[in-house]
Amino acid sequence: MRAIILVKSPKKLIAARLRKIRCVVESFPVSGQFDAVVVISINELNEIKDITTMIQKISGVERTETMVEVNT
Repeated sequence: MRAIILVKSPKKLIAARLRKIRCVVESFPVSGQFDAVVVISINELNEIKDITTMIQKISGVERTETMVEVNT
């Protein structure tokens, strides 16, 4: 299962710091309302809370928004 986490942080190189978190498959900077996108791979939905909490504790992270991939 995959989820995408959008991260708002004015800090430069935030995407590189996010890549160091477990379960992160990909992280890259973007333009627009958010500053970075994180793609995570998880086995259980409850893992999302732990990972978003880790991200939110990074200095400079202002907010996150999470989307879970839906298979139809």
